[in-house]
Amino acid sequence: MTRASDWVLAASVAMGALASAQTVQTSKPTVRHHRVEVADDLFPQELRQAEDALDKKDYATAEKLLQTVTVKDSKNYRAWFDLGFLYTAQGRSEEAITAGRRSVAAKPDVFESNLNLGLMLARAKNQEAETFLRAATQLKPTDRTEEGLGRAWFSLGQVLESAKPEAALSAYREAIRFQPKSIENHLALGAVLEQQKDEKGAEQEYRQALALASTPNDTSSKEASAQAVTALANLYMAEKNFSEAESMLRKLVTAQGDDPVLHIQLGRVLAAAGKFDEASSEMETGRKLAPNDASVMRDLADLYLLNKKNSEAEPLYRQLVKAKPNDADLHHSLGKSLLDQRKFPEAQAEFLAAVNLKPDFGEAYGDLAVAADQNKAYGLVVPALDARAKFLPELPFGYFLRATSYDHLRDRKNAAIQYHKFLDAAGGKFPDQEWQARHRLIAIEPKK
Repeated sequence: MTRASDWVLAASVAMGALASAQTVQTSKPTVRHHRVEVADDLFPQELRQAEDALDKKDYATAEKLLQTVTVKDSKNYRAWFDLGFLYTAQGRSEEAITAGRRSVAAKPDVFESNLNLGLMLARAKNQEAETFLRAATQLKPTDRTEEGLGRAWFSLGQVLESAKPEAALSAYREAIRFQPKSIENHLALGAVLEQQKDEKGAEQEYRQALALASTPNDTSSKEASAQAVTALANLYMAEKNFSEAESMLRKLVTAQGDDPVLHIQLGRVLAAAGKFDEASSEMETGRKLAPNDASVMRDLADLYLLNKKNSEAEPLYRQLVKAKPNDADLHHSLGKSLLDQRKFPEAQAEFLAAVNLKPDFGEAYGDLAVAADQNKAYGLVVPALDARAKFLPELPFGYFLRATSYDHLRDRKNAAIQYHKFLDAAGGKFPDQEWQARHRLIAIEPKK
């Protein structure tokens, strides 16, 4: 027979939207909840029949029977609880929340009812979630008390993270008190400690999670180990401790060499350390293991671009742009790979696409000016540089590009103004261009 408490499972599945889907690249775990029992002696015949129907996923029959029960007895919290499960299973979240409220109102001291309602409200980004999750932490689960309370405190911590990080730390520590061997509890606490700039505390929690993940009896040890190692690697990366980050990831890659994300993570660390050839090798391995993964392709393309391997970067960016034509950053990156290959007309077109999609893209305006100058599209150079200046500080070379563009357009007055600005800002850092600017001023300025 289906238990009313099966709603706990349904609610926990729905909570995936609250705890954003976690991979080994992130430092926080996914919420998971266990089945629990709900003690109840209010069990009319219609309720038994309704739960039999729920067992068979005959939701239409179950809903009709449950509504009959609630009409006869509006305080039958188990019937409301079952309705919440039914509505959740059908994706009717607002009705599920309403049923959950009725269940809690009818019997406020039921742990599972408060926990589920809190989870559903959290998924709906309703601030009341904290109230019901906190209430659950003060109640006793019907079954598996330590696990249930650990989950309640963990869920409360997730709700509190953004607005009340200090309270979230307390909640996660309570979760660990009830479930000291929970890997996700240590990862979550470590993530908040890291956000609070307590790197030593975060490292301690991540290492504890890694130690727990190494336990042979842990059925999810592979994924958990990857999460813990990645959290440590990211922490070391933030501290620019690339050797420790590399060491952590190499150990994991050796043990789990078929995981593309691990190769990509190691590639990022190596790239940050300036080991571009090794980084490319790891990322290429990651792409072979996940040839259709756009994020892997983008990481590899970005690394090629950084390492001046533009002929390798270009085809990857073209595939990515084809899949996501409205991504301004992709157009910009493709344009940069083309610019470095002196494919100026194509580069100009990509930079134009980027600024059209993202009108405040200062860097792309600067690159557009460079490409337009190389294409002899001098009428485009100055407007592009003026647009860039709205979002980024002026650079000496920008004055030089303006000057030469005005010069080519035979606007000697403005050319002279820009040459002077360039010379004032250059400070000897651009000797060739400074020499050119002085000689052009001799040629174009009126003799005194």
